[in-house]
Amino acid sequence: MLDDPIKPSGMPVAKPSAPLLTPQDSSAPETFRVTQGPVVVIGAGPAGLTAALKLVEAGVPVLVIEANERVGGLAQTVERDGFRFDIGGHRFFTKVPAVRELWRSMLGPDFLRRPRLSRIFFDGKFFAYPLKPADALLGLGFRRSFQILLSYIRIKVRPIRPEVSFEDWVTNRFGRRLYRIFFETYTQKVWGIPCCAISARWAAQRIQGLTLWTAVLNMLAPWLNRRPQTQVRTLIDEFDYPRLGPGMMWEAFAARIKQLGGTVLLNARVTALSHDGRTVSTLEIEHAGGRFRQVASGVISTMALTHLVKSLDPPPPPSVLQAARRLKYRDFIMVAVVVDRPHVFDDNWIYIHDPSVKLGRIQNFKNWSSAMVPDPSKTCLGLEYFCTAGDEISSRSNDQLVDMAKKELHMIDPQWVLDATVVRVSNAYPIYDEGYDQALGVVRNYLQEFANLQTAGRNGTHTYNNQDHSMVMGMLAVRNLCGETHDLWAIGRADEHFETLHDDGSAMGLDARKLASTQPLFPRLARAGELFELTQR
Repeated sequence: MLDDPIKPSGMPVAKPSAPLLTPQDSSAPETFRVTQGPVVVIGAGPAGLTAALKLVEAGVPVLVIEANERVGGLAQTVERDGFRFDIGGHRFFTKVPAVRELWRSMLGPDFLRRPRLSRIFFDGKFFAYPLKPADALLGLGFRRSFQILLSYIRIKVRPIRPEVSFEDWVTNRFGRRLYRIFFETYTQKVWGIPCCAISARWAAQRIQGLTLWTAVLNMLAPWLNRRPQTQVRTLIDEFDYPRLGPGMMWEAFAARIKQLGGTVLLNARVTALSHDGRTVSTLEIEHAGGRFRQVASGVISTMALTHLVKSLDPPPPPSVLQAARRLKYRDFIMVAVVVDRPHVFDDNWIYIHDPSVKLGRIQNFKNWSSAMVPDPSKTCLGLEYFCTAGDEISSRSNDQLVDMAKKELHMIDPQWVLDATVVRVSNAYPIYDEGYDQALGVVRNYLQEFANLQTAGRNGTHTYNNQDHSMVMGMLAVRNLCGETHDLWAIGRADEHFETLHDDGSAMGLDARKLASTQPLFPRLARAGELFELTQR
């Protein structure tokens, strides 16, 4: 809301001399007055909040616009009657020192070290993941294990060339039999399309460095995977985790941003970005039943590219609009159930490879942190479903989803379920289907023409990345506004070059002294270049 009432005939405009939106009345936190032009960050997920924090630390006015009622994006934590649950499980693991230190500095002793235990449910049996030799041999049987080995040898002799699809990529590294057992069913549940229609780039990004040989080596000599230079993200057996879930981390980020003078506006949507083809000048924002325009000196957007392109005013060329419409997303549904049992299973999560059920994965939030469950005699489980808007799963009512979840949760008696709630997330996962990269290239080339617009995060770059990937994007987006040039779209690709940073940051050539010699949008920020070092000395 603004000091001047919003009239139906038009919207007030925040002029450059006006101030940034800041709280006017502590008793009414959603009442604001207009102040001078900020950098507007669209989205309060890991990328957006990291960028906003770096900006306010340098004294740059910041306004964060978040459509949800909570910060954190897909990494938020939902609370119901004291029970907390993630929107999917979020491990905190990184090889980037600055990210790791930032996490620790935010939460201190509330940032816990947790053991990992996850299993795969297949053919009526549970298999430890990462694989363990005795467990796998007993579960699969000697005959099937021998067939897997022969299949692996066969594909090594005659690999699939070229590698076009996810199926090609995994088969070349594990053999066709192991691909069908441990990859095909679950992957098709997640994406809703055959594995032969999923780009090989997704596999290279998500399970980079993992092959049958590395999996077997990890079972026989697990100490090797604890060495930083050989550690495969997929095989880590420990991770960090906030005591009250990942949302605790991002709520701490938001609190710090506000403490330093920034503004985080929840339940607000950016509906239009006015521009001249080179610079975004103002944004139209919906909030509290009204609309206002906000002048922006810079914009960092983490909203879905399809929505960003559609919101540009004037509209982009038809070819760009068509390419943006070509980008697709997979939605996510979490059915969280409170179970009247102190213990159900030991795992953090279980992958469900059984094709007879729609359930994709089960989280046990009590095993992530006991503080997630207020009553130790109860357990909170999260049943994950993947869907597309309008399909059979997404069209079900919440009551129907709860009924389905109870029936598919075979490990407990449905009568043990005391309470259940449903959380729906749209545009949760960018889809790497056939032809997506060509469409993404068209959108990317167009957006890169804007001098003061940066896109970051999972949805902002249509990249299926991790939290630390998104945070690095947020850091580098700020540095790009300072006059540097970093390719945010490359972060999270197969090379994952930022994960192999030397302690001095030399692998990326990051040099704070460069900031002083550029002509950035924010000179004060450039003089504070030391705040943007990605590595700790």
